[in-house]
Amino acid sequence: MIKIGVIGCGFIGSQICAAVDSGVVAAELAGIFDFSAEKVESVLQTLQNSSPQKTMPEEMAKSCDLIIECASQEAVLKYAPMILEHGKDMMVLSAGAFQNPDFYAKIQKTAADHNCKVYLPSGAIAGTDGLKSAAIAGIKSVTVTTRKPISGLAGSPYLAEKKINLADITTPTLLFEGKATDAVVAFPKNVNVCATISLCGLGFEKTVVKVIADPTISDNIHELEVFGDFGHMKMTIENKPSPINPKTSYLAALSAISTLKRITDPIQIGV
Repeated sequence: MIKIGVIGCGFIGSQICAAVDSGVVAAELAGIFDFSAEKVESVLQTLQNSSPQKTMPEEMAKSCDLIIECASQEAVLKYAPMILEHGKDMMVLSAGAFQNPDFYAKIQKTAADHNCKVYLPSGAIAGTDGLKSAAIAGIKSVTVTTRKPISGLAGSPYLAEKKINLADITTPTLLFEGKATDAVVAFPKNVNVCATISLCGLGFEKTVVKVIADPTISDNIHELEVFGDFGHMKMTIENKPSPINPKTSYLAALSAISTLKRITDPIQIGV
């Protein structure tokens, strides 16, 4: 049974801890960390079968087999190299951190040199398996359109930069259209799905992202459209937002748990 460490005790982190604690995932919850002591204590109070240590990521890298990041892009940049240098596997939820090609190359090399793996769940979108398959034959274009309620976009750096007041938006409004490279910086808490799609397909520079603020909806909606030698693929996912964090889709937490189950299960199904 592998030992799990969790960095970040927000909605996704708490759901992962609950899944391990309840036995949905066959693993041991060995350590948890968050800069907010209150969030750590909140998670600890929900656990019935696990007694993880409140510890720093540096200690997790010594005592755990797999460390799961579900905190921020900054956490990936700060802790991922160190964790991999200890020869430990890592799951990354904030895939936007990999928009920097030098950092991505560094992580690839570090993981290879230390014989460990980096897992990126599909997150709040579907179609990554088909996209990876299509990429083998050749892809011509990939577009991701993210449509979110106003509350799900609050606090994004792009809004401050462009002096956009969400309270003034009364109809569906296109806020951003451009490369995934720029999108993951402009909306670091909102479009990690675009980072995952970029890594599966054409890369950050060639993946087109559209972000729409829509005051008429309550769900987070992601649309993926791909053209390539295989044909044409288009799918839409309507996600319920997390009840405690409207920036995060519930499916993102479920995707992380599913990936963890795939890592720990003896039988592997699908891509």
